[in-house]
Amino acid sequence: MQTQSITDSFEVLNQVIHNRLQSHFNNADAIFPAVKVEDDGSPLNGFIIKHQLPLEEYIILLTALVPHLKATFFENIIQEFLPQGGDFSEFGGVKGNNHRGLLPTGETAQFIIAGNDIEKRISVQYLLTSGILAKHGMLSLEPVKDGEPLMSGRIILDQELVTRLITGTEATPKFSPDFPAKNITTAMTWDDLVLNNYTQNQLNEIMVWVQHNDTLMQDEILKRKIKPGYRALFHGPSGTGKTLTATLLGRHLNKEVYRIDLSQVVSKYIGETEKNLEKVFVKAENKNWILFFDEADALFGKRTNVQNSHDRYANQEVSYLLQRIEDFPGLLILASNLKSNMDDAFLRRFHTIIHFAIPNAFERLKLWEKAFPASYKPEPDINLRELADKYELNGAAILNIIHYAALQSISRNDKYIRNDDLVEAIRKEYRKEERTMA
Repeated sequence: MQTQSITDSFEVLNQVIHNRLQSHFNNADAIFPAVKVEDDGSPLNGFIIKHQLPLEEYIILLTALVPHLKATFFENIIQEFLPQGGDFSEFGGVKGNNHRGLLPTGETAQFIIAGNDIEKRISVQYLLTSGILAKHGMLSLEPVKDGEPLMSGRIILDQELVTRLITGTEATPKFSPDFPAKNITTAMTWDDLVLNNYTQNQLNEIMVWVQHNDTLMQDEILKRKIKPGYRALFHGPSGTGKTLTATLLGRHLNKEVYRIDLSQVVSKYIGETEKNLEKVFVKAENKNWILFFDEADALFGKRTNVQNSHDRYANQEVSYLLQRIEDFPGLLILASNLKSNMDDAFLRRFHTIIHFAIPNAFERLKLWEKAFPASYKPEPDINLRELADKYELNGAAILNIIHYAALQSISRNDKYIRNDDLVEAIRKEYRKEERTMA
């Protein structure tokens, strides 16, 4: 069914182009074939129906998609009308670096849909720059050199969309300067996470929003007044489970979690930080993703009094971010070690602010118990309750300690984890934080 729907759609495009060329060379009116897209379960037809694409955007989509499957599609049709070859500039199109067939440009779409009708060509230009596909970041025009017509740029489909329409699967975007975010996953489960009841209850609020907000947004009054997205701030010391919680939320809610790499985003050059972030937001807007900003105060920190041009541009970045996070329709999670570092304007826009506290003695005991490996047991003189009461450690530190002690056991070919190794590892963790053991 998937292959058949693509074949049928390309046949429609073939007929549309054929009719346009007959009209062009015979000076007659072009007649578009009747098109009815059936919900046949295929990714292509499902996409067209879901986004309610009008006929013109349906043709634009097929025009951009066809070179990915049929390299000489356009040339074969044109050759019927120009068997001796020759330049046919009205059709538009360019050659690629690797692809040897014709790659459609905005001019190609204009010719196919509108011919020489100026009014219709203008409407096609609008669709290519502001239509449904363009507005949702699924289609764009390649930038052209200054002075060249805008419509001479190639029509570019989002690569993940191409993969989804052709194979029915989602392609994972690659981390790069054009997409400075990484997909984060975990093999851990909720049972591995130890949180106090208050924090857990606040996380349940996020799950309720994900599961029921679409229903709420169908209300005629509320959908006009409530922005569609959800924004959460996780704050608390390092190692208390903020990143793990974000990852587990994604796993539980069947959503990919993408952590923004601030080293690739923040730039000393004016306007570059906003451009780098915009690439992520545009890519993510139509995906079922969770965006996760770790150490978010590097981006969302407090604005300063304007004393020089640098302060003014830094404040403009914050203003851009304020608007952008409000416009993002999905789940956005920011993490910070200190809530006080965040600009108050951001704090007002969060739906929930969740504190991840240093675990108390009872929670530390649970962390100790959950951290021990299945193959290596604690030696009999180890008292986990005593360790939990005596040493203030977070979950990440406890896991590091068990890791160290287990490696020492393996090196001795020993099946028991020794108390001396645990104490030595605790001492190492304390040194990291410049603390002294009692």
